[in-house]
Amino acid sequence: MKALHKQITFVLLLFVSITVNPQENRFEERNKSFIVKGSVLESDTNKPIPKVNIEILGGAYTTTDSQGDFIIEAKKGDELVIRHRDFETVYYIIQSNENIKVEVRPKQSFNSRIKFKKGDNIFFKSLIDSVGLYLNKDAEKSIQFVAEALAISNSTKQNAEVYEILADVYFEWKQYDLAITNYRISLQNMESNDAKLKLAKAYKFNKNYQESIHTYNTISKQELSNWQLTVLYEGLGDVYFNTQDYIASVSAYKEGLYIAQKHLITPKITDLNSKLAQAYEANGKLKEAEDFFNNSLQLASKENKKRAVEEKNKVADFQNKKRAYSDEIKLRKEAIQDIKEIETDSIFANESALTPQKQNYKIGAAYFLQKDYDKAIPYLEKSIEEADDKEDLVVQKDATRKLSEVYRDAGDFDKAIATTRAYERLVDELYIKKEQEISQAARFRRDLATKQSRITGLESDRALSESKYQLTTERNKRQSLIIYSLIGGLLLLLVAGYFMFKNIKQQKLNNNLLALKSLRSQMNPHFIFNALNSVNSFIASNDERTANKYLSDFSLLMRAVLENSEEDFIPLEKEIELIELYTKLEHFRFKDKFDYSITIDENVKVEDFQIPPMLLQPYIENAVWHGLRYKKEKGKLSIKISQRNIDEIMITIADDGIGREKSKALKTQNQQKQNSTGMGNIKKRVAILNKMYKDKVDVFIDDYNEAEDTGTKVVVTLKKD
Repeated sequence: MKALHKQITFVLLLFVSITVNPQENRFEERNKSFIVKGSVLESDTNKPIPKVNIEILGGAYTTTDSQGDFIIEAKKGDELVIRHRDFETVYYIIQSNENIKVEVRPKQSFNSRIKFKKGDNIFFKSLIDSVGLYLNKDAEKSIQFVAEALAISNSTKQNAEVYEILADVYFEWKQYDLAITNYRISLQNMESNDAKLKLAKAYKFNKNYQESIHTYNTISKQELSNWQLTVLYEGLGDVYFNTQDYIASVSAYKEGLYIAQKHLITPKITDLNSKLAQAYEANGKLKEAEDFFNNSLQLASKENKKRAVEEKNKVADFQNKKRAYSDEIKLRKEAIQDIKEIETDSIFANESALTPQKQNYKIGAAYFLQKDYDKAIPYLEKSIEEADDKEDLVVQKDATRKLSEVYRDAGDFDKAIATTRAYERLVDELYIKKEQEISQAARFRRDLATKQSRITGLESDRALSESKYQLTTERNKRQSLIIYSLIGGLLLLLVAGYFMFKNIKQQKLNNNLLALKSLRSQMNPHFIFNALNSVNSFIASNDERTANKYLSDFSLLMRAVLENSEEDFIPLEKEIELIELYTKLEHFRFKDKFDYSITIDENVKVEDFQIPPMLLQPYIENAVWHGLRYKKEKGKLSIKISQRNIDEIMITIADDGIGREKSKALKTQNQQKQNSTGMGNIKKRVAILNKMYKDKVDVFIDDYNEAEDTGTKVVVTLKKD
């Protein structure tokens, strides 16, 4: 799939007025409708594209005319969605009554450019080089080249290389869980110390700290180069630092520093001195921290300007914590001069700690702490001006707030009030920007997950094609033997029949496995979609803290779901943990709609049983979303696990909601279709699993009681292997 190119030109007009009720004024401004005009063109030919679907999400809808133009009514902050069968969907946040020009390239099939040249090592190497070229520039292009390389790879070594560099792409774009998955696949194809070190690092960034420590410790140190050994101890120190085990962190850093000094690995000597200083500082040993910071500052000055500035910034932060504000100010002023010299060669993103606006802000803050208001004001004003030029809303907001505090403490209350109002406007603007970033990040994540699924599917298709080719070759050989050997013809027919029967049996098994995998892949997106809708509702209600807490629990649940997604059966204990976490999340959102209980009889030996992953969750989801959610009074969800006999347990999911008939009457046609598809997928999974494992699972659904709210009862019977 080629990358989608779009060009959107607009002018942002921001009107802020302060009235008796500024919150009401901002509310009216945000909800004021206006007309947006735009056009959709092909990027290569500038040819207009007619009949493109143009929609304001949750609002107006139109299409482009024969000239590719459209007009639609919208409000500030609305999401404009532009869809057409010939290009990837475009999303854009409306800022004003702007003119929008969208240039697109027709999309291609994900593997339409793939040329199967197995054994072409030169072509394979060029594809891997192309991945590296776009690794930190264009994730989509990098993954396209990965797919092409995987299609022509003809050895486990090449497979390992492909999956390792795919993991590098995900790591670069901060998709650490996907990076972990692909590093592990790479290591399954071929052991590599480089890949193990990268896997341990990815575990650390994904906050799987224990897995990271375990991976580092299982690497054979005798097989590592001096550089790799230094990286290993540095990585271990980083993990221990993140887990606040500062003593272990210092020990690991010192091991790495010893090796770096012994073998003159200069960059690592500087880095490890700096990290030792930070570890000592975090542990409250300021004297030791100061000694190592002095070392790192001296060493960094001998490397290059950028590295020296980085270290000056770290030492300045240290001086700030020591309340040595004069020393801090001196270092930051030197850093600003150095930054001016290197800005011609290096571009610092707003996220960098080395931007001039951040340094000026921190100098102003230090002067403020010294109560030297006259010196603090110009540095804070300079920071605000630079942040505004570079559209760094975070620093602009913080510097404006600090400037307001300076004016307040200096006794200039008029300027303090005016600056506070400017700060409030910046907070509102930053909030809108963060909402857009969250939406874009979620969409980017979904796109990468889709591409990962397509790569996995591509590998499966290739394996299936090879299997068919081998089968055809075998049949041709048997036919040749029959032609040239009449005497042994009958015997060969019998042998051929035997092998055909065996192949058909294996084919059925493979088909069942592929069907199971397909059904599981359909369940996870549906589940994730509903969960993200819950997060979206919290964000929409400005309940950021609740959204963050929900996301934290949701991430734990997603990790458990993804870990089990490739298994036909998992231990019942794991499934119980999963449904406990899922039910907790649903109750967290609908706590005023129902209470729940999860009961396990004392005689149940859960460790003796296994269950298909995510089998129970859809039934619980149906109970909450289609039964209890519409109940007038508070309902009850009951999950009970009991054991009939030594080889069989019964799991009952019962709710006193509105029941299946009322729920069906409330649904739209699309909701009925989705629900029917979801329940159909569960039935298909159970049917396939029972065919493969001899009637291991049974599901029975009935009304729970005969009251007005009949409710629903689902009984899952599970047999031991």
